[in-house]
Amino acid sequence: MTTGPLLEDEAALGLLGSLALEPVGVLTEASNLTVLVDLVDADGSATGHQAVYKPVRGERPLADFPTGTLAAREVAAYLVSAAGGWDLVPPTLLREGPLGPGSVQWWVRQTPERLADPSAGLVEVLPPDRLGPGWLGVVSGTGAEGEEVVVAHADDPDLRSMAVLDAVLTNADRKAAHLTRDLAGRLRGFDHGLCLHVDDKLRTVLWGWAGEPLREEDRTALRRLLDALDRPATSTALAELLAPAEVDALVGRTEELLGNGTMPLPPGGRYPLPWPLW
Repeated sequence: MTTGPLLEDEAALGLLGSLALEPVGVLTEASNLTVLVDLVDADGSATGHQAVYKPVRGERPLADFPTGTLAAREVAAYLVSAAGGWDLVPPTLLREGPLGPGSVQWWVRQTPERLADPSAGLVEVLPPDRLGPGWLGVVSGTGAEGEEVVVAHADDPDLRSMAVLDAVLTNADRKAAHLTRDLAGRLRGFDHGLCLHVDDKLRTVLWGWAGEPLREEDRTALRRLLDALDRPATSTALAELLAPAEVDALVGRTEELLGNGTMPLPPGGRYPLPWPLW
């Protein structure tokens, strides 16, 4: 159980790289092998911190993403989030673990109430008459009793920043359950293995701002990312994780989003939502 103090991302990243990984369980709802690990000292003493370890060998082959690349994409998504100043993806790195190389991501600590609501109350299924101020509808449907319902997300500024980051990453799997807030109230997103493809793959539950103008803070983050991608530290790190064409596509998406000045619209030629939604 995680009991250590909350850490800043840079300190957490250092611990992820220096401490040993001791498996304590498997997250059975994940599509690929996902292991919860304790971070322990060299003598095996618990530090009170935990992480999520996704070994490359546990990845299922996919038709549209190259085999064995999901762990690297998890790390690349963290680097992009940090480079743009979004800081929405928990610290993540690539390292050796008990089952070989894989991504290791800082475990997001939550209150017991939040664990029962993995989307942090940010995405809900609502009756149409409850879709008032503060909520943005995404898709209508029918509930278990045949009643009309709307899947909606909060009109939340942090969540809007996540939607911008997902557009940059062309996140193909932004489910509601891949969102939460930590004990400090920071919005965090995880499960970014299906990101950073050369093609547009954006599938998300966060379409509520589609077509709206970018906020100034969005433009600032996109410009900050482009500046970082021009610097050797960021470009070299991404080149070790992604194919050259994928890095080029990342730059192109960022420039296009900034140039258009608006949030992307759902694609007309393919399904725009993840499945399942949670």
